[in-house]
Amino acid sequence: MNESPELSQIPEAPEAAPPGLIALSEQEKARLAEALQELLSHGSILGLEAGRSALYHWCRQNFEWLREAAALVGLDVSLLHEERMVQALPRVAALRLNLRQDATLVWLALWYAGDVRWRDEGEAQAFLSVSELNALLKDQLVPDAVGLLSKGRLLQILRQAARFNLIRFSLAEPFEESGIEVLPTIRRVIPFRDLAAWSGSAAAFREPDGVEAPVETEEEES
Repeated sequence: MNESPELSQIPEAPEAAPPGLIALSEQEKARLAEALQELLSHGSILGLEAGRSALYHWCRQNFEWLREAAALVGLDVSLLHEERMVQALPRVAALRLNLRQDATLVWLALWYAGDVRWRDEGEAQAFLSVSELNALLKDQLVPDAVGLLSKGRLLQILRQAARFNLIRFSLAEPFEESGIEVLPTIRRVIPFRDLAAWSGSAAAFREPDGVEAPVETEEEES
């Protein structure tokens, strides 16, 4: 059956734009790009940090857009409003950190320090000094190790943890008096359910029969 000439000349109605990222204004796209860059660089957006409050609230109000865009670059994001933060975890291996053994050891100790303050002592915040961290490493994780990490290497590891918003770090002189605040973000990066689960991982750093634990050290930075 032939179409009517009049009907064949009527243009089809354009399809409605699907909901989602395509509907964002240029201003919203700029905000979304800022949020993704922050998550890729630092792993989280801390709403209580100076200069991050507005970005956090934008993410909270537009969380579905953020989740959709984050999935495209291989991230799972969570909104943790009680702690005023957005946190991202990698979905793909290319985005995961391959920590050296000594860095893993320090991050385990930081998790433990935070858990003790929050869960056992009922503190809202978890503070310790580098001296206390060294004592924790020696007493709880590697009691048989002859030496601890060098100052330079420990400083590198702490700065990396600070870069990924796992701690706040205040360098002081002497170095052992430098301040550390463990942040709640560490609970999901190192996701132990409880101290018993932590102990299982910590045991990997304790060699049997008195053999020294393999703690890596480096020369101090100049």
